[in-house]
Amino acid sequence: MSIENNTYQPDWQPQNAGSEFACFVTKGVDDTGGPTAANVQPVRRNLSVDEYARGILNGDRAILSRAITLIESNAPKHFATAQELIQKLLPHTGRSMRVGITGVPGAGKSTFIEALGSWLCDHGHRVAVLAVDPSSTVTKGSVLGDKTRMEKLSRNSNAFVRPSPSGGTLGGVTRKSRETLLLVEAAGYDVVLVETVGVGQSETTVRNMVDYFLMVALTGAGDDLQGIKKGIMEIADSILVNKADGDNKIKALSARADFDMMLHYLRPATEGWVSRAYTCSSLTGEGIPEMWSVVEEFFKTVRGNGVFEKRRKEQVLKWVNDMAQEHLENLIGANQAIASAKARIEEEVTAGKLPPTQAAQEIIDVMERELFHGGR
Repeated sequence: MSIENNTYQPDWQPQNAGSEFACFVTKGVDDTGGPTAANVQPVRRNLSVDEYARGILNGDRAILSRAITLIESNAPKHFATAQELIQKLLPHTGRSMRVGITGVPGAGKSTFIEALGSWLCDHGHRVAVLAVDPSSTVTKGSVLGDKTRMEKLSRNSNAFVRPSPSGGTLGGVTRKSRETLLLVEAAGYDVVLVETVGVGQSETTVRNMVDYFLMVALTGAGDDLQGIKKGIMEIADSILVNKADGDNKIKALSARADFDMMLHYLRPATEGWVSRAYTCSSLTGEGIPEMWSVVEEFFKTVRGNGVFEKRRKEQVLKWVNDMAQEHLENLIGANQAIASAKARIEEEVTAGKLPPTQAAQEIIDVMERELFHGGR
C-alpha cells in the first residue's frame, strides 16, 4: 500500500500492518540520464606540460595551484612531468625578491605577512606567500591555518597564498618548496614571502632559499631569547619587534634597543650589510612601509656589491647537493637487506653484544655492498 506516489511498503512487511511497521521505500530514478545526472561534475582532465606552462605564464592561479600540487606529489608518475615543467619554466624564474620570515610562536608572523603583503599589493607588487604549516609527527596531518589567518590577502587578486604541510621535514621547509618558489616566480609574482614554522637551528634551510631573512620577535627580549638560538640571530638580516602598539609600544622600543645591542656584537649575516632591529604594528600598519624600505635598501646593497648573484649561485649548488643526498637516503631506506641488517645490528648494540663504533662500520659495509656492489 503506497502512502505517496514515490513510496511503497516493502514485500516483507505484513499486510494492513500497524504503526509498529513504520517503514517505507522510496522509488529510485528510472532514467539514469535524468536531471540528477546533469548535476554530476565531470572528472577533471590531466593537463599537458605545455598547458601547465602556458597557464602559469599567463598568471592563471587555478593552474598554478594544480602545478604546485603536482610538484608536491610523492607519486613517481608525477615526478617526470613536474621536472619537465620546471625545466620549461626555468628561463622565466629568478626575478623575484625572495624574503624568508621566521619567529617565535605567537610573534604574529602570519598577521605581519598579511599586513605587509596587502601593503605591497596596494603599491603595485604581486605577492606570493609560501606558508609552511607544521605537520603532526603522529598523523602526518596539518591544520593549514595560514590561509584562514590571511583571509584579506587571500582575496587580493595580486596575491597568491599557498599553505603547505611541512611533512615533518627539517625546518618545516621541504625540497619541494624550492620548486614551488620557481613556479610562483614564473607566474609573475615579484615578491615571494616564505613563512617558516618557527625558530630553530634548522631554519638555516630557509636561509639557503631566500635573499633576505627576517626574524619576527616580541617584546621582552630577555624572555624571548630563551627560545632563540644564537645561530638564528646570526643568519638574520633584520629583527622586527612586532605588536608595537598601545601600551606595548614602549616595551617594543626597549626590546628593539636590546636586539640592536646584541646584533652589534654578531657578525653580519650578509656581507656588506649591517643587521639592525626595527619595530612595527601589524594591527595599525605603523612601521610596515619603513620595514619594506629596509628590504629595498638591502637588495640595492647586495646587487651593487655582487653578493646577490654570488648567493643565488651558491643556493642552486646547495639545492643540487641536497637532492642528491635525499635520493641516496631514499635508496637506503627502500633497501630491505640494509633495513634487516640494521635492525639486527641495533639489537646487538642495545643488548651490549656489539660496540657502537663496530656497529656503525658494519652498517656502512652493508650499505656499500648493497648499493655499490650489487649485494655481493
